[in-house]
Amino acid sequence: MTPSNFIIVAIDGGAASGKSSTSRALSEKFNLLHVDTGSFYRAVTAELLHLGVSPQDHDTVKTAVANLRFSTRVTGRSAAMEIGGRVIPDPEIRTPAVNASVALFAAIPELRAALLDYQRSQADTARAHHFRGLVMEGRDIGSKIFPDADLRFFLFADPEERARRRQQQGQHDQVARRDTLDRARLDESLRGATVIDSTFLTLEQVVAQMSAAIAAKLGSPESA
Repeated sequence: MTPSNFIIVAIDGGAASGKSSTSRALSEKFNLLHVDTGSFYRAVTAELLHLGVSPQDHDTVKTAVANLRFSTRVTGRSAAMEIGGRVIPDPEIRTPAVNASVALFAAIPELRAALLDYQRSQADTARAHHFRGLVMEGRDIGSKIFPDADLRFFLFADPEERARRRQQQGQHDQVARRDTLDRARLDESLRGATVIDSTFLTLEQVVAQMSAAIAAKLGSPESA
């Protein structure tokens, strides 16, 4: 392949497995648009909580999400979700209330379906902004959103190590609880993906493993 080829890299994995740090590093290295779908779900969660919607009321969730207007703002090499023309600031999507509810909202099939086309549209956003490709992180990226992605990775790490990483980040997500909610989707997400156990690897080592495969697809390791 030549460097002009557009590449889609899908990175899935459990909470605090290293998806975000790895994706950002790959974005910088190869000039890929970085899309953190976890932030999308956090933004929608923050908005739904603001509207007084409970994750237990699926019908209300479905109606509320259908009325939200999604667009994208690209800053540097990152894509941020706009809801009604506004990017919800990072502190607002990482509050204890959002931390406690995001996995519950994200598990609702109707909400995931509502965001499917929007997430897929990020490839068009990347092309429109002349990136060499897209690196998208989050749940179901390689299994549902981009099942034909050029490269699919699944990051795994020991639950205790992931909980420690969350605490170091100043966050208090319940990793074990998130894993329980994720369990039903794991077989499909793992199928056909390159699995990397990051428990005892540095960020640089994880990035190096993925970079070799990306460079081979693009034909060059250098960003453009």
